[in-house]
Amino acid sequence: MRLLENNIQSYDFYIEKENMREEIVKGLSATVKTISSKYLYDHRGSELFEMITELEEYYPTRTEMKIFNEKIQEITMAVGDVHTLIEYGSGSSNKIKALLHNFASLKEYVPIDISRDFLFQSSLELAMQFPHITIKAVCGDYTGPLTLPLEPKGKKVIFFPGSTIGNFEPVEVQNFLMKSAKLLDEGDGFLIGVDIKKDIDTLEKAYDDGKGITAAFNLNLLTRMNRELGANFNEEQFEHLAYYNEKKGRIEMHLESQCDQQVLIGNYEFSFREGETIHTENSYKYSIDQFQTLALECGFKPSKVWTDDAEKFSVHYLEK
Repeated sequence: MRLLENNIQSYDFYIEKENMREEIVKGLSATVKTISSKYLYDHRGSELFEMITELEEYYPTRTEMKIFNEKIQEITMAVGDVHTLIEYGSGSSNKIKALLHNFASLKEYVPIDISRDFLFQSSLELAMQFPHITIKAVCGDYTGPLTLPLEPKGKKVIFFPGSTIGNFEPVEVQNFLMKSAKLLDEGDGFLIGVDIKKDIDTLEKAYDDGKGITAAFNLNLLTRMNRELGANFNEEQFEHLAYYNEKKGRIEMHLESQCDQQVLIGNYEFSFREGETIHTENSYKYSIDQFQTLALECGFKPSKVWTDDAEKFSVHYLEK
């Protein structure tokens, strides 16, 4: 533990590069080359994603924020008195600020993120704005095993905005929700943003914007592997590809090889055919009933759900 300010503590459980190397080598050795979307979020990737959230085409962040702005009193009443707020991921502080301002009983805020610099930067900013709240910044992978530095008292609520839950495979969602339920006691809660199924054109534009920022975000993964793993990807020989897979109910993001080529990561060599892709991200979309049924199966009781008028996005409050 390291003290950064009077009301902020840092805990570093960062994934070592060898684990990253092992996972990426395994993914690129598979029949369908795949890399976990969590590796998109180094410091530059986090910056690019924040830029994505401000794009006109990218409706999820804007729509979710609108729900929080318009429904914050209802959300506050539904959640009740909270002692500890745990956030999976620590991106833009706009949504978390709405909760920190309105959860009057809140004593500690625990953001968890694998992007160390981005996490500590946003935590320091929040610590200065909310000096009465203890902030425990945890650098680590919230999808893996973690021991959180929580006070053993008061109501706990997990906050998971941005429809990041959509990045998980269906089986992973079940495991993730059940693991989250084990962190909570009876009466605790889970406040989560979930993107809703809608027309294909709206979905695909959200993940392939006209300014090319989402493409830069995806291609930054190659830059990161070159820098951190000593790989020799030529970013100009790959292109961003995003489309909606209607059968599976998900947006898919890929990096498509523009030619036959070989790439080295240390002593490992990988061959790419022209048109072959690295599958870098999925974003599953759920109807409200679909997600509530899933939550019930994983140990939660759906309590409240809020949407925008057009029902593009949903915010669910689940009780343990």
